[in-house]
Amino acid sequence: MTIPNLITIARLIMVPIVIVMIMQQQWAAAFILFVVAGISDGVDGFIARHFDMRSEFGAYIDPIADKALLVSIYVALAVVGAIPSWLAITVVSRDVMIVSAVLLSWVMSRPVEIKPLMVSKLNTVAQIGFAAYALAANAYGIELGGLEDIMMLTVATLTVASAGAYLGGWLRHMAA
Repeated sequence: MTIPNLITIARLIMVPIVIVMIMQQQWAAAFILFVVAGISDGVDGFIARHFDMRSEFGAYIDPIADKALLVSIYVALAVVGAIPSWLAITVVSRDVMIVSAVLLSWVMSRPVEIKPLMVSKLNTVAQIGFAAYALAANAYGIELGGLEDIMMLTVATLTVASAGAYLGGWLRHMAA
């Protein structure tokens, strides 16, 4: 077990704690834990790369921890009414589609390698930024007015574009 893997596991353990904080509307605690989780993601990656501590386990668990955190936060924020349900459904649907496609290709003995696309990286940044904003807005009374709508539409657009890009790649792979 490497240090980056332990940090990633700690981030995974933070997920239910952040969700409980959101459900109890303990916004400041949820925001702080979300920021800590985000920092831990950067730290574990830095350590893994710079100290040659990469592992197969880490390659699997890191994106699982990231997705668990983001998807759970979007669902929890929608449940408490802090973000629109349609946005959480869009975010969750994309990830369900990707995981389903990967599993189906594996079951069909045509495993597909998922490589992060630029649109996916932009999508992740937008999702993290909007989740952080939603938590901070509730914790500290931050209001961005019309910019909030632009952020939501950006998340939705990038989420759909990312889903489409992955679906297109998967369909090409399966047809080959």
